[in-house]
Amino acid sequence: MGKGIRIPHTLVLLLGMMFIAYIATWVVPQGFFETITLENGRQAVVAGTYTVAQDQVRLSPFDFLVAIPRAFAAAQDIIFFVFTVGGILAIARATGTIDALIGSLLERFGTKPQMLIFMVIFVFSMASSAIGTAGEYIPFVLILVGLCKAMKLDAMTAVGMVVTGYGIGYGVSAFNPFTVMVAQQIAEVPLYSGIELRLAIFLPFVLIGFHHVWRYMRMIQADPSASYVVGQPCPLAGKETLDYPKLNIRHKLILLGLIATIATAVWGISEKGWYLYQLGAMFILWGLFTIIVGKLSADEAANKFIEGVQELATTAILVGVARGIALIMEDGQILHTLVHAMSLPLSHLGAELASVGMFIMQSILNLFIPSGSGQAYVTMPLMAPVSDLIGVNRQIAVLAYQFGDGFSNMIIPTNAVLMGIIGMAGVPYSAWFRFCLPLILKLMLAASIVLMLAVFFGYGADVQPV
Repeated sequence: MGKGIRIPHTLVLLLGMMFIAYIATWVVPQGFFETITLENGRQAVVAGTYTVAQDQVRLSPFDFLVAIPRAFAAAQDIIFFVFTVGGILAIARATGTIDALIGSLLERFGTKPQMLIFMVIFVFSMASSAIGTAGEYIPFVLILVGLCKAMKLDAMTAVGMVVTGYGIGYGVSAFNPFTVMVAQQIAEVPLYSGIELRLAIFLPFVLIGFHHVWRYMRMIQADPSASYVVGQPCPLAGKETLDYPKLNIRHKLILLGLIATIATAVWGISEKGWYLYQLGAMFILWGLFTIIVGKLSADEAANKFIEGVQELATTAILVGVARGIALIMEDGQILHTLVHAMSLPLSHLGAELASVGMFIMQSILNLFIPSGSGQAYVTMPLMAPVSDLIGVNRQIAVLAYQFGDGFSNMIIPTNAVLMGIIGMAGVPYSAWFRFCLPLILKLMLAASIVLMLAVFFGYGADVQPV
């Protein structure tokens, strides 16, 4: 950074983006597609039905201000999940379990941080690819921050492991029920079809992510002052432990409770359609179990829980404001206009370049529609017929969608899960952007090559609707 250049606070950046979205509602033509209600109750747009709105909406400055508390209400599920997890982890830390776990992991990986980085990215990618986990990683953030600090690394390394695993898992998912399955259903190609290619590219993309985080780790090992978060307060300030307690039977029982909680959450997600409310309830149950096994008094547990919640107030505010950007665009009737305008140029490209264009378009639209399934319902009904016109198989259109949704999730500030993760780790968005942008460019290049080869070799021709 040049001398005198000052990066605004993440909250300032998000409010600025929200204001730009508000100004855009006065400048961008307003319009919408017709929508239909699917069997699952979700709304999907109807291709070829875009019309300019007859009744133009003019949002007043007061509407802009009202959108801020509305955004907090719209993001309440992730906000209260973050609060719940933060409070419960503070209780677990009070029992010594978190410190004992960090000490145990240090004994195993203290001299081999590269193994830790690969394992975390690989396992998180596998979970996101298989069952669409994302917010479930938030409980691991502070544990990994503490572990990295003990290894003389920084919070950025910890966040890099978590977000890289999450983003790559979504991007190259084999059968994520919230993205791939939804998109294939809308594109009218058989569910789980084309899985061979997605499985084949999984490890190469994981290795790209691992190499990026590993290189950063080596850089700060050689020169700690090169850290992108040097001088930033650590979320564990004053709580770093030098003499880690040994894992005793109580600690192991509490950790087994955490494993059971996560396993039950995975089952609930895949079998019962659970989401953050149910996951929050499971963590509260684990918290009660932790209080009993850890022999904490009711008052001590209450105080620790509140301390944990207080430490995440900034994170909750960022998550809420991030939701307001898309909310403003929806209110101002310009979201569908942007989707329509971005889909038009694809018809003027050759099939190979058009597949890459689809990928880029989905990446940009993810800024405004950060929900994976929500983006599928808005864009896939358009991309499927567009792909037919330009000679791109619908299976490739699905692949372009999941690349665009997954990889861009790692960097867009409207992604509430990302903002929750970096907020919990105390990493400013500007620093994260600096770390993540080169990785995104590498992943986009690799994804573009995969898409063009997929077009060249006729990927998805066997399931293309006639």
